Amino acid sequence: MEQNQFNELDLGLDLLDKPFLWVVRPSNDNKVNYTYPNDFHGSKGKIAGWAPQRKILNHSAIACFFSHCGWNSTIEGVHVGVSFLCWPFLTDQFLNKSYICDVWKIGLELEKDDKGFISRQEIRKKVDQFISWANN
Repeated sequence: MEQNQFNELDLGLDLLDKPFLWVVRPSNDNKVNYTYPNDFHGSKGKIAGWAPQRKILNHSAIACFFSHCGWNSTIEGVHVGVSFLCWPFLTDQFLNKSYICDVWKIGLELEKDDKGFISRQEIRKKVDQFISWANN
């Protein structure tokens, strides 16, 4: 993920005004080191480098799982019955997203603009849509 997209994601989370847990792992090659924008507050959430995903997904306070739709994440989320906000990046993640959103209808996909960018407003819009969808 490019730094500007990373910034948009964290500012989108800030806009939500909802509690969140965000796991930001270091890159596999340890070359990417994200920096948070100056106007990111993160006051409603916790940012961690690692978290016990299955244990967290099983918690009753989890409203949704913001996921790249990797195979393990998909299986773990489906197994515990959480709903997904989908942001696939690579190969099988797009197929998994299709099943989550179109076949099983247990998730929503974040939409990219014509430049392939997901804005903070899109993140907020989809989370708000998801929350109203989940409450019905």
